[in-house]
Amino acid sequence: MRIEHRRAHWADEQPRTRWVDQSAFLPARPDLHLGATNHRVERYGASASGRISVRHTVATSTADYTVLLNAPEWFGHRAVSEALRDAVAELRAVDLTYGPNRPDSLVSRLRRDEISPDSYPPLADLIDLCAAMRAATDGWFDAWAVPGGFDPGGLLGGWAVERAAARLRAAGIHDYAVLSGADLTVRGHAAHGGPWRVAVHHPTDTRRTPVVLEMTTGAVGTSGVTGRRGHVIDPHTGEPTDRLVAATVLGPNLAVADAYATALYAAGPAGLAWFRHDADYRPLFAHHRR
Repeated sequence: MRIEHRRAHWADEQPRTRWVDQSAFLPARPDLHLGATNHRVERYGASASGRISVRHTVATSTADYTVLLNAPEWFGHRAVSEALRDAVAELRAVDLTYGPNRPDSLVSRLRRDEISPDSYPPLADLIDLCAAMRAATDGWFDAWAVPGGFDPGGLLGGWAVERAAARLRAAGIHDYAVLSGADLTVRGHAAHGGPWRVAVHHPTDTRRTPVVLEMTTGAVGTSGVTGRRGHVIDPHTGEPTDRLVAATVLGPNLAVADAYATALYAAGPAGLAWFRHDADYRPLFAHHRR
């Protein structure tokens, strides 16, 4: 992943945050746009010669996803289709099996003390991740500080995306992007043969210059762009919080980036004190409300 230094004028400058030189991208438009309440995929140009390129959208009860992948022609259309099928199945399975709003999901059954996580290893992994992120954020991400008990919703979408991405890699696909709302994870190269070019837009002011990234691996997680004020709870008070317009985090894993972004959004600027201790994850911006 290449992130060169240039700060967008609307971003809060933080240590370890480097911004792409916008002039380097004048000849080439971004492939993917993040911001507002959803993502957008550019349609321009053509795939590199000798490659299969696929785009697929998936709607679940908790989120909408877009899967982009490309592979060499020798890989075969059937193998590409099977890899896509596996990834889509994983996204749907996470929604059905772990969705906290589904009364028959494992999360809902756990809340009712009907099951033990020891009997369901992926559920135990999800709980362990939530506990680790609570510790890493000084409690600003807390899946237990909500009415009804355990709710992993702050990172569940990112967790689903990472599991789908793992299915793609297991099937031999190494060039992909999986997006959900204002979040994504990428690997390899776009269909045109170059790195994925990702534009991160200001969440409320479309006139402002976006931050542009060139990525060959990594994730971008954002909290605060749903359009619903108070959708994130301050876990220390139990009250809705909107200290920031949005918080965006760049790092290797989307579930972790989502949890950090949720915690930063809940904590506001004070959260940067504990966030700076993690060298693998960096804030792209944490814009103060005016």
